[in-house]
Amino acid sequence: MKLSIDAHTKWCGVIGNPVEHSLSPAIHNAAFQHLGLNFIYLAFRVENLAGAVQGIRALGNARGFSVTIPHKVAIVPYLDQIDPTAMQIGSVNTILVENGKLSGYNTDADGALRALREGGVPLVKQRVLMLGSGGAARAIAFALAMKTKIEGLTLLGIDDRERQGLAQDLRTRTTLAVEDGPLTRETLERGVKEAGVLIHCTPIGMHPHIQETCVPAAVLSSHLTVMDIVYNPPETRLLRDARTAGCQTIPGIEMFLYQAVAQFEVWTGRSAPADVMRAVLESRFR
Repeated sequence: MKLSIDAHTKWCGVIGNPVEHSLSPAIHNAAFQHLGLNFIYLAFRVENLAGAVQGIRALGNARGFSVTIPHKVAIVPYLDQIDPTAMQIGSVNTILVENGKLSGYNTDADGALRALREGGVPLVKQRVLMLGSGGAARAIAFALAMKTKIEGLTLLGIDDRERQGLAQDLRTRTTLAVEDGPLTRETLERGVKEAGVLIHCTPIGMHPHIQETCVPAAVLSSHLTVMDIVYNPPETRLLRDARTAGCQTIPGIEMFLYQAVAQFEVWTGRSAPADVMRAVLESRFR
């Protein structure tokens, strides 16, 4: 069905910096067209977050937004209300515009858990090693703490203040046993030995820097399941090295798809055509 744009078209978009690599417009517009909805989705490179939020409030027909790096935490004070899960996490990746109010949600959390579970990862009685401490890491960490039975989380990152803040929030708001430290070769080696799952939550390895990784190949071990939340390219250097080492791997495209499905349903109130969205994603990497 061909997209028709008129004065009644509801508009959605992604706000972040950078956004040029984003596949969100492709998958959401394909889903809108498939269901015959008068919606359109655009990508907005945003440096002035306060100004962008003011613009959203000022323009009519705005319906919803994805929030990506680096605005997932910074967006919170600008919203009128926040879903309890997103409030607990302290990070928002989805905004619903309704009756002049901006409401924040976090679909990264359930998207990540669904990707892990669909991949057959038993999230019980094992330790998870997480690399990174930004908005997506917050969402996944809190989801693991609140909705699984893992025995503990090791959090490694470069930004000491951000990492320590996340670790403290987890200790204060949940019962999960949390260790944190700087991301070094030594801490990686120790973390890999103790963990059953490694989740990479930094932008390292994202297009166009596809040869970069923060995990030396020699550190990886076949007992690990490795999930990378970077989805472009679909197989990052980390995942390629992990596969070579005999690890089970879960590509970022899985989490990206499932968090987008949840976003679509928040904005439209309709069941998302996940098969259509997946087909568009897969076609972009052939």
